[in-house]
Amino acid sequence: MTFRYDFSAVGPDFPTSRVAKSILRFKEYAAVKGLPRKTLEHSLLMASWNIKHLGGVGRTQEALWYIAEILSSFDIIAVQEVKRKLDDLEAVLSLMGPWWRYVVTDVTEGTDGNDERLAYVYDSRKVEFSGLAGELVVPPIENADGTETPAIQFDRSPFLAGFSAGWFKFQLATVHLAWATAEFEDPDRVREADTLAAFMKRRAETDIGTWARNVFLIGDFNFFNPTSQAFRAMIDHGFTIPVGRQELEQSNAGAKARFYDQIAYYLKDADIAPSRMGVLNLFEAFYTDAQFEADFEPWITKADGSIPSDKRKYYRTYYRRDQLSDHFPLWIELPIDFGNAYLKRHIE
Repeated sequence: MTFRYDFSAVGPDFPTSRVAKSILRFKEYAAVKGLPRKTLEHSLLMASWNIKHLGGVGRTQEALWYIAEILSSFDIIAVQEVKRKLDDLEAVLSLMGPWWRYVVTDVTEGTDGNDERLAYVYDSRKVEFSGLAGELVVPPIENADGTETPAIQFDRSPFLAGFSAGWFKFQLATVHLAWATAEFEDPDRVREADTLAAFMKRRAETDIGTWARNVFLIGDFNFFNPTSQAFRAMIDHGFTIPVGRQELEQSNAGAKARFYDQIAYYLKDADIAPSRMGVLNLFEAFYTDAQFEADFEPWITKADGSIPSDKRKYYRTYYRRDQLSDHFPLWIELPIDFGNAYLKRHIE
């Protein structure tokens, strides 16, 4: 269940052999890291991936093929940092096949919004969009005297949407929370994490018309450390971080391990719990260190056409992160086939 490979449609300068080798290497790597093969009935593969400035940097056609391969490994993906122009996103989906769909927000204006969108990409053979979609607006604060004070809004409004897969109905809220250099207690990040978790918990527990009471917070939370107050805010509101998340490889491409990317859940269906999870270090398969000398060193230049003083450092620190991302996909597997359990509950 992967996307349709068709090298006949690429240009004469397309590095067909390198792309084919890299995709095969990725498949082998993903299998070793425990990523299951997709099925139509038994489980759901959900992922979060911040694809650096998708639509806003000069990606090559080669990179778009790699992004398509990565995304097609999952059933539904929350994507952060989609930029104003959707050309790259649409080019990627055209490679993946007509059964792939996306739902995307409008651009967040202003300096803090960084001209970004949030998106969900999903395989319509497996996942059905409910029609529910919206950006989270924080309600006003009610004062003791009956007046209301406007609440502080998110820098980039979380994107809520409802989906179903098999027997499983769920809501996702994907985010790209406030960035700050303060590693632990940045007040804006803490406020956003607390507000999001509290809002979505109320949605799951008390909202009469809610689409589903299985809720996931998913995306780039910019958490530096699992001991931070912002991280704890989700836990304090009843959300669960899958067991083993802290032992996984880092999901950022930097030298320091960070916990930016998270998937947290608040599940009302007792039968549902992630069975597997992982992080895919993309540079183990694409734009590897071993490829540098033969494939990239002879011609690599900066965006302005100048030659880097240290080509290897530029390749590792800038080029490959601009082509793929400075984040790695975080994924979980969820059971969605509850037919047998349903039948057993109806046996006298």
